[in-house]
Amino acid sequence: MTNSTQDLTKNVALTPEVYRYVLDQLPPLSAPQRDLIERTRALGGISEMQIPPEQGAFLTLLTKIVRPRTVVEVGTFTGYSTLAFASGLGPGGLVITCDTSAEWTAIAAETWTAAGVADRIQVELGPAARTLRHMRPDPFVDLAFLDADKTGYVEYWELLVPRLRPGGLLLADNVLYAGEAAAPGATGNARAIREFNAHVLADDRMESVLLPIADGLTIARKR
Repeated sequence: MTNSTQDLTKNVALTPEVYRYVLDQLPPLSAPQRDLIERTRALGGISEMQIPPEQGAFLTLLTKIVRPRTVVEVGTFTGYSTLAFASGLGPGGLVITCDTSAEWTAIAAETWTAAGVADRIQVELGPAARTLRHMRPDPFVDLAFLDADKTGYVEYWELLVPRLRPGGLLLADNVLYAGEAAAPGATGNARAIREFNAHVLADDRMESVLLPIADGLTIARKR
């Protein structure tokens, strides 16, 4: 008998037909969500940085389950994930989102206003590491999300974990990096993600699981 987890493999190939079926199970997209998807798509190749609708729905549901007072997001882009978090917040909740682009966050702000959640969102423009270092040092963050430059993930993790309350969640996106992070010889961003994944796994302050949602999503809970 073997203890290999490969013996327990149970997955479904995500063909276009299966993916369409997954999307059909989602709640209908709101007008602001649809408009933001189209506006981001018009930006060209960088539109791939936007999270997909199923991941957005998951983040909103998770936010409703966790019921955070404070969410910190590293990487706003055009604001789809920020909208997902803000849509799941209860009264008094706040999303602090960090980005370096005034152009992209301006697009985001218009969508948040149209969706009626702008009052729940605080934008911090500038390098995220600098923003995080200037945040209060005590554990006040209930939920955090990393979706920015991959080479900065370990630094962002180390800045956020001490500020995460016990039982709080830290999520990291793109942790499969199109599957390239699984290769021992990975280079560039894939190598950075591979090293980040190893860092997460070795961190005794946290317990985590890597899920094959979209491009890979790690969910880690502070002990």
